[in-house]
Amino acid sequence: MIPVTKPFLPPVEEYESYIRDIWQRQWLTNNGPLVNELELKLKVYLEVPHLLYVANGTIALQLAIRALELRGQIITTPFSFIATTSSAMWENCKPVFVDINPGTLNIDAEKIEEAITPETSAILATHVFGNPCDILAIDEIAKKHNLKVIYDASHCFGTRYHGRSVYSYGDISTTSFHATKIFHTVEGGAVFTNDPELLRKMAYMRNFGFDGPENFACVGINGKNSEFHAAMGLANLKYADEILAKRKELYLYYIENLERLDKQCQVIQKNTTYNYAYLPILLPTEDQIRKIELYLNANLIYPRRYFFPSLHTLNFVDKYDCPVSLCVSKRVMCLPMHHKLTSEEVNFVIRILYRAQNY
Repeated sequence: MIPVTKPFLPPVEEYESYIRDIWQRQWLTNNGPLVNELELKLKVYLEVPHLLYVANGTIALQLAIRALELRGQIITTPFSFIATTSSAMWENCKPVFVDINPGTLNIDAEKIEEAITPETSAILATHVFGNPCDILAIDEIAKKHNLKVIYDASHCFGTRYHGRSVYSYGDISTTSFHATKIFHTVEGGAVFTNDPELLRKMAYMRNFGFDGPENFACVGINGKNSEFHAAMGLANLKYADEILAKRKELYLYYIENLERLDKQCQVIQKNTTYNYAYLPILLPTEDQIRKIELYLNANLIYPRRYFFPSLHTLNFVDKYDCPVSLCVSKRVMCLPMHHKLTSEEVNFVIRILYRAQNY
């Protein structure tokens, strides 16, 4: 079987060494030493000034929205994982969907201004599949209209834009360290900001608002993560460069050998050092996607229709006209990409794709 992804796991003895230390200390959670060590090492590796390690990428988004005190409408993308939309709604904000660019698959910056109303408080944009949005245009629009900017950068570990970590942009950037991501802590996520006061605020919020054993600075939630998860992150971080290099190798091999497949590939934003997190392809029609998916599954290959459906079609959101996202979501498929994928497996996937196209 060839799944769309597999989590990277470090040598078990390296993880066990961290676990033995946890057993000795008996400090399992509540901002333990491994959580602090992971935060420090991630700041160095990613070259960012501030970050907080949190329970997951969804909590990261909710903390960002709450910390920025957003109200009313948040302009966002319909082509993303559901957490982008549901986090805004969970925080009692209304998602306003703006269609996507058919090449980059990110929110179309040229369409944002026409969606701004007096009720708009922020732009929440996703760097889809690790491909940066038109950050400079979005930030310019936000400054012009006094809006906050949150970037959902859940796919972006290792991505750089104009020489900087993509996490360093916006008022707050968020990420996921879920097991399916390039870098993972089994479950986990992070918030990033260049503003030390925002970081301080989110640090309180992450831990119920505690400011000492008997004081509370603000309303908070339980957004902390454990020593066991941090241990996995520390063990995995040693292999980050190797994982990124392997992804690039697989991605480029796929692209070179799928030239004859009738498909469209994502256009990577200019001035980007890409992390090759995913390999999405767009086929001409939804019928072809369904046919090829069934053919691949019959050969024990399991791609994913990611992202489907377009979020503006969900039955609990207001309706917006997003024809590009609607069309893309029906025709997109992510091919298997993970650290343990062999050249033989990739060649098999490629052969089956060509057979399916002609089936």
